Amino acid sequence: MSPPRSSALESVEALVCRDVGRGTQALIEASRGELAVAARALAHATSIGFITGFFVPRDGVAAPETDGPVGTALLAAALGACGVPVRIAVDSPCADAVRAAVHETGIEVGVDEVGVEDRPGIERVAAAWRAAGVSHAVAIERCGLSPDGRPRNMRGADVSPWTAPLDDLYTAGDWVRLGVGDGGNEIGMGKLPAGLIARTVPNGEKIACITSCDHLVVAGVSNWGAYGLMAALAVVHAPWSPVLSRFLTAERDHAITQAIVEKAGAVDGVTARNEPTVDGFPADVHAEVIDGLRRIAWGQAAD
Repeated sequence: MSPPRSSALESVEALVCRDVGRGTQALIEASRGELAVAARALAHATSIGFITGFFVPRDGVAAPETDGPVGTALLAAALGACGVPVRIAVDSPCADAVRAAVHETGIEVGVDEVGVEDRPGIERVAAAWRAAGVSHAVAIERCGLSPDGRPRNMRGADVSPWTAPLDDLYTAGDWVRLGVGDGGNEIGMGKLPAGLIARTVPNGEKIACITSCDHLVVAGVSNWGAYGLMAALAVVHAPWSPVLSRFLTAERDHAITQAIVEKAGAVDGVTARNEPTVDGFPADVHAEVIDGLRRIAWGQAAD
């Protein structure tokens, strides 16, 4: 017997929204219940624009990270297969990773690429989103503007040379805005109480993103946040459940991660290594999370 809907949603959130060692528990507690609210909002979406891509310039490495494009591509592809028009915006340094991820899903999803310094390009994409009737904008693991107006990674380093201000796209329409992040420096984290990130997260006073959202999911790993939304959507919107089940599998997660590593040179954002891991966790850790979500939402482990 499936658990009651409210219990299932709480279980999904507990599985994906947990501190994995970054000092984010206070952020998670401050946004408790938001995953279910975000999923219900997405269930009413008529067209969705996603934003993702986080570049890693460190220790001789310059590459997009594995967290973000994988979860975004799977969530976007699943919703696209459910009949919802979807598109993904990304800046040029991370565009190849997003395209490789999308290609691996097997579902056609439009990718809007913007150059790092191409501000007119941001407005072009915003106009395209408005013309397409985008109703919801979803940012997943996307570095946002900090208090000094610059995007900063978890170490406090300014990554603006590799990061277009896609916060401007995120706020350019009257769409419902959802944010998914795991560290405090991602688009959407401005929704949290003032000063919370600064007080609780290492380098928080420098990195805290000031761009807010309507619904915020603070996950242990941002890809997990995307997967949590997929599982929660299966719970709250039954017609989409069979399709979502096809896309939320450990095999797909690993295949897409492998693809962006091999085809786009993506690296783990924690280790900076060009290998199919995400935030320092190997494939089996992510598989356990996905299998747990499948048991909650569908009463079964991955096939």
